[in-house]
Amino acid sequence: MITHSSDPVLQLKVVETEALICTKCDLAEGRTQVVFGAGNPQADVLFVGEAPGQREDEQGVPFVGPSGRLLEELLAEIDLTRDAVYITNVVKCRPPGNRDPRPHEIDACKAYLRTQLELIDPAVVVTLGNFSTKLVLRTEVGITKLRGMAYEWWGRYLVPTFHPAAALRGRGQVLEDMRYDFSLVRDVLDGNLATDTGIEEETPPPQPADDPQQLGLFGQ
Repeated sequence: MITHSSDPVLQLKVVETEALICTKCDLAEGRTQVVFGAGNPQADVLFVGEAPGQREDEQGVPFVGPSGRLLEELLAEIDLTRDAVYITNVVKCRPPGNRDPRPHEIDACKAYLRTQLELIDPAVVVTLGNFSTKLVLRTEVGITKLRGMAYEWWGRYLVPTFHPAAALRGRGQVLEDMRYDFSLVRDVLDGNLATDTGIEEETPPPQPADDPQQLGLFGQ
């Protein structure tokens, strides 16, 4: 995925244009439209969900409906707005029946997420839910054990938290846990995070995106 502008914002727009006509996997056959991402292309905070749902597929925007409204409420509690952050998903097209993305679909799509991370270059990445957290951290440990920490990750911080849908299912403790995780985001942005919080990265930084040996941020 090679772009020809030195301006990261323009480069991101070029990549989005490519993604909107992508046919690299079979999800292209059933989508209404590609849901590439939305928000500030120079954001300090980038959110990664799993995949678009029906409403997102119809509108072309990630996290709309009740989950999106709750996300906006949590952002407001740490003095952020939806327009100030960037929101995307692991895969950019809706899987049939809202099932989990399959490995070959992730492989086909992960270069888009990698490029979004490289070009936006946020200070904090927030993974929403079990699926995106396991993929991005390359772990089989569940979200319940991983959340509540800000991890040092690829020269920035990663904060795993629950998907808003989990809080909407009526588990009050999930919402309180999410509030704590969002407070970690604010601590990172304000420079108030304890220096011993998180873990050291165990993998080298990513190579240029056009390097033929590059495996991507998320392994093979």
